Amino acid sequence: MNPTITMYMRPTCPYCRRAELLLLQRGAADLRKLRVDLDPELRAEMIRRTGLSTVPQIFIGDRYVGGCDQLVALDESQGLESLLLGDTA
Repeated sequence: MNPTITMYMRPTCPYCRRAELLLLQRGAADLRKLRVDLDPELRAEMIRRTGLSTVPQIFIGDRYVGGCDQLVALDESQGLESLLLGDTA
């Protein structure tokens, strides 16, 4: 079962676009984009969950991945694909 991917983002953010493109290229099936620019409550939720105020902030299932740089590093270390397939071991 493929996990839900939650990405706190802003549409004008180049890092958000890069992260989204990478996720889609790797076959992400269920991507929830939460726009923190439109909803202050979502921004507050993101900060509570991550301790950070920058976007993107990405969760794959319940696992916090981090931002764009961390997502790219996870992909380069071959860890992204297994997470997207639901392998959390």
